[in-house]
Amino acid sequence: MPCEGLAGFAKALKVRYDDIEVGLDLEPEPGLADNGDLEHDLQALLEAVGEAASKAGTALVLFIDELQYVEEEQLAALITALHRTAQRKLPVVLVGAGLPQLRGRMGRAKSYAERLFDFPEIGPLPPADARDAIVKPARGQGVDISDAAVARIVSCTHGYPYFLQEWGKHAWDVAERSPISDDDVVIASETTVAALDESFFRVRFDRLTPLEKKYLRAMAALGPGPHRSGDIADELRRKVTSLGPTRNQLIAKGMVWSPNHGDTAFTVPLFDEFMRRIMPGNGWRD
Repeated sequence: MPCEGLAGFAKALKVRYDDIEVGLDLEPEPGLADNGDLEHDLQALLEAVGEAASKAGTALVLFIDELQYVEEEQLAALITALHRTAQRKLPVVLVGAGLPQLRGRMGRAKSYAERLFDFPEIGPLPPADARDAIVKPARGQGVDISDAAVARIVSCTHGYPYFLQEWGKHAWDVAERSPISDDDVVIASETTVAALDESFFRVRFDRLTPLEKKYLRAMAALGPGPHRSGDIADELRRKVTSLGPTRNQLIAKGMVWSPNHGDTAFTVPLFDEFMRRIMPGNGWRD
Protein backbone atom coordinates (compact mmCIF):
# COMPACT_ATOMS: atom_id res chain seq x y z
CA MET A 1 0.00 0.00 0.00
CA PRO A 2 2.75 2.61 0.72
CA CYS A 3 4.14 2.33 -2.83
CA GLU A 4 0.67 2.54 -4.37
CA GLY A 5 -0.02 5.56 -2.16
CA LEU A 6 3.22 7.20 -3.24
CA ALA A 7 2.38 6.52 -6.87
CA GLY A 8 -0.98 8.22 -6.46
CA PHE A 9 0.56 11.10 -4.50
CA ALA A 10 3.25 11.73 -7.11
CA LYS A 11 0.78 11.48 -9.98
CA ALA A 12 -1.77 13.81 -8.41
CA LEU A 13 0.77 16.49 -7.52
CA LYS A 14 2.97 16.06 -10.62
CA VAL A 15 6.26 16.01 -8.71
CA ARG A 16 8.89 17.64 -10.93
CA TYR A 17 12.36 19.14 -10.49
CA ASP A 18 13.75 21.09 -13.47
CA ASP A 19 13.36 18.66 -16.40
CA ILE A 20 13.07 15.57 -14.17
CA GLU A 21 9.64 14.19 -13.34
CA VAL A 22 9.14 11.59 -10.61
CA GLY A 23 7.28 8.50 -11.67
CA LEU A 24 6.61 5.02 -10.30
CA ASP A 25 6.02 1.84 -12.26
CA LEU A 26 3.09 0.92 -10.04
CA GLU A 27 -0.60 1.31 -10.44
CA PRO A 28 -1.79 3.83 -7.83
CA GLU A 29 -4.55 2.73 -5.48
CA PRO A 30 -7.63 4.80 -6.35
CA GLY A 31 -8.60 7.18 -3.59
CA LEU A 32 -5.29 6.92 -1.74
CA ALA A 33 -3.27 10.17 -1.70
CA ASP A 34 -4.45 11.08 -5.19
CA ASN A 35 -7.03 13.86 -4.96
CA GLY A 36 -4.60 16.75 -5.51
CA ASP A 37 -5.21 18.35 -2.10
CA LEU A 38 -1.73 18.47 -0.53
CA GLU A 39 -2.91 18.51 3.08
CA HIS A 40 -5.23 15.55 2.60
CA ASP A 41 -2.90 13.55 0.32
CA LEU A 42 0.25 13.98 2.42
CA GLN A 43 -1.65 12.89 5.51
CA ALA A 44 -2.93 9.79 3.72
CA LEU A 45 0.55 9.01 2.40
CA LEU A 46 2.32 9.29 5.76
CA GLU A 47 -0.40 7.22 7.43
CA ALA A 48 0.04 4.46 4.84
CA VAL A 49 3.83 4.50 5.15
CA GLY A 50 3.62 4.72 8.95
CA GLU A 51 1.33 1.68 9.12
CA ALA A 52 3.72 -0.31 6.91
CA ALA A 53 6.71 0.74 9.02
CA SER A 54 4.89 -0.26 12.20
CA LYS A 55 4.10 -3.72 10.83
CA ALA A 56 7.73 -4.13 9.74
CA GLY A 57 9.03 -3.11 13.17
CA THR A 58 10.87 -0.07 11.79
CA ALA A 59 10.29 3.67 11.42
CA LEU A 60 10.16 6.43 8.82
CA VAL A 61 12.39 9.42 9.56
CA LEU A 62 12.17 12.51 7.34
CA PHE A 63 15.25 14.75 7.24
CA ILE A 64 14.60 18.23 5.83
CA ASP A 65 17.20 21.01 5.80
CA GLU A 66 16.47 24.74 5.29
CA LEU A 67 12.92 24.10 6.48
CA GLN A 68 12.28 27.85 6.87
CA TYR A 69 12.07 28.15 3.06
CA VAL A 70 9.11 25.76 2.74
CA GLU A 71 6.01 27.67 1.70
CA GLU A 72 3.42 28.14 4.44
CA GLU A 73 0.75 26.02 2.71
CA GLN A 74 3.20 23.15 2.29
CA LEU A 75 4.47 23.56 5.84
CA ALA A 76 0.90 23.43 7.14
CA ALA A 77 0.28 20.23 5.18
CA LEU A 78 3.41 18.62 6.60
CA ILE A 79 2.50 19.60 10.16
CA THR A 80 -1.04 18.28 9.75
CA ALA A 81 0.22 14.94 8.41
CA LEU A 82 2.72 14.55 11.24
CA HIS A 83 0.06 15.49 13.78
CA ARG A 84 -2.17 12.73 12.43
CA THR A 85 0.58 10.09 12.58
CA ALA A 86 1.37 11.18 16.14
CA GLN A 87 -2.28 10.81 17.14
CA ARG A 88 -2.27 7.30 15.71
CA LYS A 89 1.09 6.54 17.37
CA LEU A 90 2.67 5.63 14.04
CA PRO A 91 6.50 5.54 13.82
CA VAL A 92 6.92 8.64 11.65
CA VAL A 93 9.40 11.32 12.73
CA LEU A 94 10.60 14.62 11.27
CA VAL A 95 14.12 15.91 11.89
CA GLY A 96 14.22 19.41 10.44
CA ALA A 97 16.81 22.16 10.45
CA GLY A 98 16.27 25.83 9.84
CA LEU A 99 16.99 29.38 10.87
CA PRO A 100 15.60 30.85 14.11
CA GLN A 101 12.45 32.20 12.45
CA LEU A 102 11.32 28.62 11.78
CA ARG A 103 9.50 28.33 15.12
CA GLY A 104 7.37 31.38 14.31
CA ARG A 105 6.67 30.23 10.75
CA MET A 106 5.50 26.82 11.94
CA GLY A 107 3.32 28.46 14.58
CA ARG A 108 1.68 30.63 11.93
CA ALA A 109 1.17 27.64 9.63
CA LYS A 110 -0.52 25.62 12.39
CA SER A 111 -1.15 27.01 15.87
CA TYR A 112 -0.49 23.66 17.57
CA ALA A 113 2.95 23.22 15.98
CA GLU A 114 4.82 24.42 19.07
CA ARG A 115 3.16 21.66 21.12
CA LEU A 116 3.89 19.01 18.51
CA PHE A 117 7.62 19.63 18.04
CA ASP A 118 10.71 20.25 20.10
CA PHE A 119 12.80 23.21 18.96
CA PRO A 120 16.34 22.78 20.31
CA GLU A 121 18.59 25.72 19.46
CA ILE A 122 21.94 24.95 17.86
CA GLY A 123 24.35 27.85 18.00
CA PRO A 124 28.09 28.43 18.22
CA LEU A 125 30.13 25.81 20.05
CA PRO A 126 31.30 26.68 23.56
CA PRO A 127 35.06 27.45 23.69
CA ALA A 128 35.99 24.03 25.07
CA ASP A 129 34.03 22.20 22.36
CA ALA A 130 35.37 24.50 19.65
CA ARG A 131 38.89 23.70 20.83
CA ASP A 132 38.19 19.96 20.70
CA ALA A 133 36.81 20.33 17.18
CA ILE A 134 40.23 21.59 16.05
CA VAL A 135 42.61 19.65 18.30
CA LYS A 136 41.14 16.14 18.24
CA PRO A 137 40.98 15.60 14.45
CA ALA A 138 44.54 16.93 14.09
CA ARG A 139 45.86 14.63 16.82
CA GLY A 140 44.05 11.77 15.16
CA GLN A 141 46.40 12.36 12.22
CA GLY A 142 49.45 12.66 14.47
CA VAL A 143 49.61 16.46 14.30
CA ASP A 144 49.64 18.89 17.23
CA ILE A 145 48.53 22.51 17.26
CA SER A 146 49.78 25.15 19.68
CA ASP A 147 47.51 26.64 22.33
CA ALA A 148 47.96 30.10 20.81
CA ALA A 149 46.95 28.80 17.37
CA VAL A 150 43.83 27.14 18.77
CA ALA A 151 42.89 30.26 20.70
CA ARG A 152 43.20 32.38 17.55
CA ILE A 153 41.01 30.02 15.52
CA VAL A 154 38.34 29.92 18.23
CA SER A 155 38.40 33.72 18.44
CA CYS A 156 38.26 34.23 14.67
CA THR A 157 35.40 31.78 14.17
CA HIS A 158 33.29 32.72 17.22
CA GLY A 159 32.80 28.97 17.61
CA TYR A 160 30.73 28.72 14.42
CA PRO A 161 31.12 25.06 13.29
CA TYR A 162 31.51 25.67 9.57
CA PHE A 163 34.09 28.39 10.14
CA LEU A 164 36.01 26.07 12.45
CA GLN A 165 36.20 23.61 9.58
CA GLU A 166 37.40 26.28 7.15
CA TRP A 167 40.03 27.77 9.48
CA GLY A 168 41.23 24.30 10.41
CA LYS A 169 41.52 23.26 6.75
CA HIS A 170 43.49 26.34 5.71
CA ALA A 171 45.75 26.18 8.77
CA TRP A 172 46.48 22.53 7.93
CA ASP A 173 47.32 23.46 4.33
CA VAL A 174 49.62 26.34 5.36
CA ALA A 175 51.57 24.52 8.10
CA GLU A 176 54.73 22.74 6.98
CA ARG A 177 55.34 20.86 10.22
CA SER A 178 53.82 19.91 13.57
CA PRO A 179 52.83 21.63 15.74
CA ILE A 180 50.69 24.05 13.73
CA SER A 181 51.70 27.46 15.04
CA ASP A 182 49.98 30.77 15.65
CA ASP A 183 51.92 32.21 12.69
CA ASP A 184 50.44 29.48 10.50
CA VAL A 185 46.94 30.48 11.59
CA VAL A 186 47.64 34.17 10.93
CA ILE A 187 48.59 33.34 7.33
CA ALA A 188 45.71 30.89 7.01
CA SER A 189 43.24 33.51 8.21
CA GLU A 190 43.90 35.60 5.10
CA THR A 191 43.19 32.73 2.73
CA THR A 192 40.20 31.60 4.78
CA VAL A 193 38.54 35.02 4.72
CA ALA A 194 39.21 35.35 0.98
CA ALA A 195 37.67 31.93 0.34
CA LEU A 196 34.60 32.70 2.46
CA ASP A 197 34.17 36.06 0.74
CA GLU A 198 34.14 34.43 -2.69
CA SER A 199 31.78 31.61 -1.79
CA PHE A 200 29.92 31.48 1.52
CA PHE A 201 29.33 35.22 1.92
CA ARG A 202 29.18 36.24 -1.74
CA VAL A 203 26.43 33.75 -2.59
CA ARG A 204 24.23 35.40 0.02
CA PHE A 205 25.19 38.93 -0.97
CA ASP A 206 24.38 38.38 -4.65
CA ARG A 207 20.76 37.51 -3.79
CA LEU A 208 20.13 40.96 -2.36
CA THR A 209 18.50 44.04 -3.88
CA PRO A 210 20.37 47.36 -3.66
CA LEU A 211 18.21 48.53 -0.75
CA GLU A 212 18.68 45.23 1.09
CA LYS A 213 22.44 45.60 0.70
CA LYS A 214 22.26 49.11 2.16
CA TYR A 215 20.18 47.82 5.07
CA LEU A 216 22.75 45.15 5.91
CA ARG A 217 25.59 47.65 5.47
CA ALA A 218 23.87 49.96 7.94
CA MET A 219 23.67 47.05 10.39
CA ALA A 220 27.35 46.33 9.82
CA ALA A 221 28.20 49.95 10.59
CA LEU A 222 26.69 49.39 14.03
CA GLY A 223 28.69 46.20 14.69
CA PRO A 224 27.88 42.48 15.00
CA GLY A 225 24.47 43.12 16.58
CA PRO A 226 21.70 42.56 17.36
CA HIS A 227 20.53 46.10 16.60
CA ARG A 228 17.37 48.06 17.24
CA SER A 229 15.32 48.82 14.14
CA GLY A 230 15.40 52.51 15.00
CA ASP A 231 19.20 52.56 15.09
CA ILE A 232 19.40 50.92 11.67
CA ALA A 233 16.91 53.43 10.29
CA ASP A 234 19.00 56.28 11.71
CA GLU A 235 22.08 54.93 9.91
CA LEU A 236 20.10 54.97 6.67
CA ARG A 237 18.49 58.34 7.44
CA ARG A 238 15.10 56.77 6.87
CA LYS A 239 11.94 56.24 8.91
CA VAL A 240 11.56 52.88 10.62
CA THR A 241 8.16 52.29 9.02
CA SER A 242 9.55 52.76 5.50
CA LEU A 243 12.11 50.01 6.09
CA GLY A 244 9.65 47.40 7.36
CA PRO A 245 9.19 45.68 3.97
CA THR A 246 12.96 45.54 3.42
CA ARG A 247 13.50 43.97 6.84
CA ASN A 248 10.76 41.42 6.14
CA GLN A 249 12.34 40.51 2.81
CA LEU A 250 15.72 39.98 4.49
CA ILE A 251 14.11 37.73 7.09
CA ALA A 252 12.39 35.75 4.31
CA LYS A 253 15.74 35.35 2.53
CA GLY A 254 17.33 34.07 5.73
CA MET A 255 19.78 36.98 6.01
CA VAL A 256 18.55 38.35 9.36
CA TRP A 257 16.27 37.32 12.17
CA SER A 258 14.60 38.93 15.16
CA PRO A 259 15.86 37.58 18.51
CA ASN A 260 13.53 39.99 20.33
CA HIS A 261 10.77 42.38 19.32
CA GLY A 262 12.32 45.32 17.51
CA ASP A 263 15.76 43.74 17.31
CA THR A 264 17.49 42.56 14.14
CA ALA A 265 20.53 40.28 13.97
CA PHE A 266 22.58 38.64 11.24
CA THR A 267 21.88 34.93 10.84
CA VAL A 268 25.54 34.28 9.97
CA PRO A 269 28.49 35.30 12.17
CA LEU A 270 31.11 37.63 10.66
CA PHE A 271 28.69 38.91 8.02
CA ASP A 272 29.08 42.43 9.39
CA GLU A 273 32.80 42.25 8.65
CA PHE A 274 32.11 41.00 5.12
CA MET A 275 29.67 43.86 4.47
CA ARG A 276 32.28 46.40 5.54
CA ARG A 277 34.82 44.78 3.21
CA ILE A 278 32.57 44.58 0.17
CA MET A 279 30.97 48.00 0.69
CA PRO A 280 33.80 50.08 2.21
CA GLY A 281 33.70 53.76 3.08
CA ASN A 282 30.51 55.82 3.15
CA GLY A 283 29.54 55.79 -0.52
CA TRP A 284 26.82 53.23 0.19
CA ARG A 285 24.84 55.93 2.04
CA ASP A 286 24.23 57.90 -1.18
